[in-house]
Amino acid sequence: MDVLEAIRGRRSVRAFKNEDISGETVDKLLDAACWAPSAGNIQPWEFIIVKKPEIKARLVEAALDQSFIGEAPVVIVVCADEDRISQRYGPRGRTLYCIQDTAAAVENIHLAAHSLGLGTCWVGAFNEDETRTILNIPLGTRPIAMIPVGYADESPSPRSKRPKSQIIHYETF
Repeated sequence: MDVLEAIRGRRSVRAFKNEDISGETVDKLLDAACWAPSAGNIQPWEFIIVKKPEIKARLVEAALDQSFIGEAPVVIVVCADEDRISQRYGPRGRTLYCIQDTAAAVENIHLAAHSLGLGTCWVGAFNEDETRTILNIPLGTRPIAMIPVGYADESPSPRSKRPKSQIIHYETF
């Protein structure tokens, strides 16, 4: 699949078929994530793969009862190692670069999943402290996104996008 086709064709999926995803497929998604760019090549990301229904159920609660998270066969929780990146870049690394870097990894997961015929959704609405407790995430590492992954049981329509004429500026704002 052409990358531009993947970008235009990817949708946020919130309904999944009851069909497992192989470890090999999950590994492909993680490989794509690890190829994301990162500040100073620090690669501050950490990935937690969740398949157990009881843990997914707790993540649903932490994510404001977004039940579709528990329906996906796999949930990838992407975390940022704030301590790792701040050693080199200080506060800016902790508050910005680790977010940018993990966001790039998250997008790579979405595009790779779409190219493999899978559906995903970027979930950012969740209680970080609850998620940290559920997944035993150490202090200094921050959960950034949950990505439920599975075979889509819906085909969402494209969402409208702002016209480029409203968002592109040349030379100055």
